[in-house]
Amino acid sequence: MSQPRQYASSAARQAAYRARCQKARHDTLLQKGLPPLPSVATLPGSARWKAALQSAHLLLEQVSTEMQLYYEARSESWQESERGEAFAERQETVETLASELEMLLA
Repeated sequence: MSQPRQYASSAARQAAYRARCQKARHDTLLQKGLPPLPSVATLPGSARWKAALQSAHLLLEQVSTEMQLYYEARSESWQESERGEAFAERQETVETLASELEMLLA
């Protein structure tokens, strides 16, 4: 059986606990293939919001690209079907959102 960890103070024990929790969250995101969370929570409001909007814009561009590749990989009959047309409309909406967000960031 392993020995419990000994820390110099309660503050050191809490800091180690927070570091382990943060590493566990980071590892979980990596396992799921998600990008790490932004570390801008301590920035002033406008800078933090701009960083969050830039992150959202990048995600929308990624989704748009993936949707385009998915659509192009489908057969022509699927693209012309009701499901294909509905998918294309959703893809256009995502592209519109990305372009509007880009204008907001300019």
